[in-house]
Amino acid sequence: MSRYTVKEVAKLSGVSVRALHHYDEIGLLKPAAVGSNGYRYYGREELLRLQQILFHRELRFPLEAIRAVLDDPKFDRAAALKAHRKALDGEARRLKQLVRTIDDTLAALEGDKEMDDTAMYLGFSPEKQAEYEAWLVDRYGGDMRTHIDDAKAKMKDWGKGDFAVLQAEAGEIEQAMAKALATGLPADSAGVRALMGRHHAWVGRSWKKPPTRDAFIGLGDLYLENPDFKARYDAIAPGLAEYYAAAMRAFAEASL
Repeated sequence: MSRYTVKEVAKLSGVSVRALHHYDEIGLLKPAAVGSNGYRYYGREELLRLQQILFHRELRFPLEAIRAVLDDPKFDRAAALKAHRKALDGEARRLKQLVRTIDDTLAALEGDKEMDDTAMYLGFSPEKQAEYEAWLVDRYGGDMRTHIDDAKAKMKDWGKGDFAVLQAEAGEIEQAMAKALATGLPADSAGVRALMGRHHAWVGRSWKKPPTRDAFIGLGDLYLENPDFKARYDAIAPGLAEYYAAAMRAFAEASL
């Protein structure tokens, strides 16, 4: 039977070593054995449990709830996988519609076709936006609701051009960060801090005012801890969410 160290499991699954250590500490994912050298070793059963953890995280279950589900004697792994498949299939259809909306919007902007205004919003989920907002308020407290409402009020009168400029700037920063990560620049290096200065200004344009030191660090934590945001950044480059969080913290501690 194959046994994997924590570093090997991290490489295999994409879950950070730090997260695996945390899962062990809270009893969510214990290793099959701990060697005399102190190394954690994981077997197939632990890999299957980790897969369930990740599926539940994709569906935005909190860690305590995941542990309760997986530790329930009545837990049925096959039934859970079928339920995951159904939920993810629905999300896949929604994302496919979003891709079509992007393609149709690009074609309209380039003059290749006409687009009805209502078609610009096909595939977007008000429920998912509400979930993000609830996650933020739960994570950072009641003041976060005020920040969210202020940001919405500020962007209420924005036009398509305003959003396009903001998205283009975000894309440039993300690609530059992905390149910095690939070339091995430390998160607290001068070059990365300059990128974080741009990112801080970018966030300030969508918020009512530039984020404070704690707010900017908290936003970086959001990129890393929220599964949707983490998946978004890590889809650009593996490890980018963690790199962003570290860079935002380094910039805030040095400059804010």
